[in-house]
Amino acid sequence: MLQKSIRVKIPTNVGVKLVLAKRIYDKHQLDGTDSPLKTLKDYNWDEIGPNIIEALASHNEAETLRKQWEKAYEKRDNLMGDIDNVVKASRDLLKAVNKKNPHELGEWGFDVNNTSGTKAVK
Repeated sequence: MLQKSIRVKIPTNVGVKLVLAKRIYDKHQLDGTDSPLKTLKDYNWDEIGPNIIEALASHNEAETLRKQWEKAYEKRDNLMGDIDNVVKASRDLLKAVNKKNPHELGEWGFDVNNTSGTKAVK
């Protein structure tokens, strides 16, 4: 008779893994001195457990901040509107007005580079 192998998965997602670790820690504390996890030689749940709570709190804070920065970027992107176009149009106009001295655009905040090269003629 073939035996089925049973796999017990450990989440790869940090948030989900922290929730699992908290559940394990809670059960460990509930079992007290009868917890089978007391037999672990290399790890001490009583020492590591409080770190789980702090890590989970930090994770939740990071998730909240991530959502806030996503909203901030979305707001910024919505406010951009015609900013790209007005900057380009202003550059083009100032370049035409200052045809003989394009370095004047530097006074407007543009980065003016000298390029030595020729344009390809078709």
